[in-house]
Amino acid sequence: MPNRNADRRSAPVPNTVTLKRATTSSNHASSRERGDVEETIGFIGLGRMGIAMATNLVNSGRHVMAYVRKADRVGELIARGLRPSNEIKHLFDCSIVITMLPDDNAVREVILGRSGLGLDGLALGLAPGAIHLSMSTISTAAASEFAAEHIKSGHGYVAAPVFGNPDAAKARQLFIIAGGAAADIERCRPIFDILGQKSFVVGSDPATSNLIKLAGNAMGAATLEILGEVLALARKRGLDPGQLLDILTGTMFGGRAHQIYGGKIASQTYARGGFVFPLALKDLRLALAEAEAAAVPMPSVSVVRDRLIAGIARGYSELDWSALGLLAAEEAGLKPKSADAAPEPMTSAPRLAAHAMNQR
Repeated sequence: MPNRNADRRSAPVPNTVTLKRATTSSNHASSRERGDVEETIGFIGLGRMGIAMATNLVNSGRHVMAYVRKADRVGELIARGLRPSNEIKHLFDCSIVITMLPDDNAVREVILGRSGLGLDGLALGLAPGAIHLSMSTISTAAASEFAAEHIKSGHGYVAAPVFGNPDAAKARQLFIIAGGAAADIERCRPIFDILGQKSFVVGSDPATSNLIKLAGNAMGAATLEILGEVLALARKRGLDPGQLLDILTGTMFGGRAHQIYGGKIASQTYARGGFVFPLALKDLRLALAEAEAAAVPMPSVSVVRDRLIAGIARGYSELDWSALGLLAAEEAGLKPKSADAAPEPMTSAPRLAAHAMNQR
């Protein structure tokens, strides 16, 4: 295969990116002493999840080159020990590049580039033998498309979406679902060990990982909907929702979703950020598309999809999906305990999606 990137690889990294080279040289040495093969990791997608994950890699002695579009984030990334660049070509020498992006289109642009502007993506830019580790929640069709593009260019492609929120990412408590060629997954295992508490290998087809993630998110959304309805019933009948939640999670419903998100619903703590409504809606639409293609009815998931649309229509686009409990309370005629529990309408879904893209 001809080397189409020789001229790009000779381009120097901007001065703003080289400020941490001296301080990271010891990280290189320690990596070599441990026998680790992958010394430089690229990272694309520095939202709340991505920045926590990239920081954990640095804190574990890894050398991370991070692509970011917004110049005002460079100082923050340098302070965390990352080497930021606003040009994706500076990641082309990395042996593994991780993406943590919001949707199919964002990942597609990173892989294929923007031909109209003459900008190459990972498919043309990475060296043969490099691996694209896609940790985004995307459709199975997109995963298959992206894997094929990388195979044509002599790259590995591993899909490894995660279960967990930004707090879990900071605490290295993610659950990682990995699919791809066995040898490529083995090269990525040290990264999984840094980022998560447990990883599951689900076979050689990357699309399988994404299907499992979509199924899990569909179950999560349905869980939050029923939690919201049950706790609204408790409040309306004069029960202590916190006590009810303690009973439920202490008996038959002790899963992490019940405990973490149920606590937010019971205390009416509906914060901005996290897994916001438009992202949850995107995942449920993908899950329902998979179900329709397989002729599998999922009526409960269809209901929650409509609830998320209702929440966005009410101006809750910036709220974490635990605010499905807020919708359930409103439907029951209950008022929030404070103004913070029901923020004023602020954004629309398109604006939020644009914001997510700008975090790259």
